[in-house]
Amino acid sequence: MQTNEELFLTIENYLAQTDFPGEPELLYAPICYSLAGGGKRLRPMLVMLACGIYSEETQQALTAAAAVEVFHNFTLLHDDIMDNADTRRGKPSVYAKWGQNAAILSGDAMMICAYRLLAEVPEQFLPKVLKTFNEMALEVCEGQQYDMDFETQQKVSVVEYMHMIELKTSVLLAGSAVIGAILGGAPEEEQRKLRRFAIELGLAFQLQDDLLDSYGDERLGKPLGGDILEGKKTYLMITAMSHASEEDRDVLRYAYKDPHLSDEEKISAVKAVYDRYDVRGLTEQQISLRFERALAQLQSLDAAPERVKPLHDFAVSLMGRMK
Repeated sequence: MQTNEELFLTIENYLAQTDFPGEPELLYAPICYSLAGGGKRLRPMLVMLACGIYSEETQQALTAAAAVEVFHNFTLLHDDIMDNADTRRGKPSVYAKWGQNAAILSGDAMMICAYRLLAEVPEQFLPKVLKTFNEMALEVCEGQQYDMDFETQQKVSVVEYMHMIELKTSVLLAGSAVIGAILGGAPEEEQRKLRRFAIELGLAFQLQDDLLDSYGDERLGKPLGGDILEGKKTYLMITAMSHASEEDRDVLRYAYKDPHLSDEEKISAVKAVYDRYDVRGLTEQQISLRFERALAQLQSLDAAPERVKPLHDFAVSLMGRMK
């Protein structure tokens, strides 16, 4: 059995060897640029690790692992257009580097390439893998629409926010884990447990991402306070709004667009409200709760602990990003 580090390198090598034509350059160069951007390869790792719990033949999951990674990066190209984002993973976004039209068309091509890769999974698994992939892909789009709806929605509840991030973030992790389990020959009950594991892990991961934006380390690849400056309705913002006085709610509502404040002053004003109501502590509690639920699903799997351990260790590593 490969170590997680070896598995990561296997995925990197496979993606690096994925053959994209050289022409037309403005179609394929952004795809290669996007896929070479690094990252944790979270979704393909989940495919491979879930498969490895039930089978030694993890190589048969490589094309599906690549497919979910290509699909994920396709969504990032289009997300950056919708968010008018100049950077991605500490580098210029495809949208910033090549423009909107290239980001749209290259993203479309990536979606097609994802299905082309998916078509290479063993024939006996293809119908179920394709069904899982399609459900996952559509739910991701639903989550993105809810996220955009929240931009103009005056009030968003914690329940609504959690539903949105489940669709936008968690279902792609869940689909990846289930596809890996299918390819490993896992029974349906095991597939359901792995789906629940990945849903909870995805919620914990996104909440941690929200937290890191305000309380993380700039060495993680993006400047602090970006969500605050954009006025995004994150878990921290929604939780603060639900606890704050009316005076503090006005700070949360309006500080980010006050022309008399510098960016640093806007961030400081909002974080002062967060600190007043221990929003950081409340968020950390929710992260811990979701992560504990995820691990409980892993512990309930009908598989030898040594086969589950690589996935357990990978999950733990994802939740240590503040260090």
